[in-house]
Amino acid sequence: MAQKPPVREIRLWDPLLRGFHWLLAFFVILAWCLGQFGPSKMTLHFWCGYVVAGLLIFRLVWGFVGPAPARFSHFLRGPGEIGGYLRGMFLREPSYWPGHNPLGALSVIAMLAVLATQITTGLISDPDDYINVGPLASYVSSATRSKAVGWHELGANLILLLVLLHLAVILFYRFWKREDLIKPMLNGKKLVRKD
Repeated sequence: MAQKPPVREIRLWDPLLRGFHWLLAFFVILAWCLGQFGPSKMTLHFWCGYVVAGLLIFRLVWGFVGPAPARFSHFLRGPGEIGGYLRGMFLREPSYWPGHNPLGALSVIAMLAVLATQITTGLISDPDDYINVGPLASYVSSATRSKAVGWHELGANLILLLVLLHLAVILFYRFWKREDLIKPMLNGKKLVRKD
C-alpha cells in the first residue's frame, strides 16, 4: 500500500473569491432556469445576466490583482504539466493540488469564456418578439442581432454542459480520489502536499 504523502492545511481561497464562486453559481443557474422556463418577459433573466457580467469583471480583475491562488498566473499551466496531471488523474488517491489543478484551470477559463460570450450575445440579441431585445441590439446589424439569438441558445446548452461536467468532476474527486473540493470553497482551507 502506498504511503500517504506529507500534507499540510493552507488557507487557499480568499473570501472574495469564494463569494464570487457561489454568487456566480446561483445567478448562472437562476438565469438558465429563467431562460428555459420563463416567464415570457425576460426582465429577471436580464438582471441575472447583468449580475453575472459584474461578477465576470470582478473575476477578471481579481485574476490579476487578487491573492496569489486567485491569479491566473498561479494556476495556468503548460502542456507538459497538463499531461503529467492527466497521467495520475485516475489514481485512487487525493491529488493535494495547491489550487486549481491544470485541468481545473482549463475548465475555469472555458467557463469564464463561455459566460462572457453568453453575456455578449444576450446584450445584442433580438428575438423578434419586441419585448426581450438586448439593450445593445441597436448597435449591431439586423443579421447579427438575429444570429445572436441562436448563439445565445447554443451558449445556454454549453453552460449546462460545463456545469454538469463541473459537478461530475466534484463527485469524481469526492468518491474516487477521496478529496473534498467543496469544503475548501466554503472555508478557504485545503490540504496540499508539503514542499
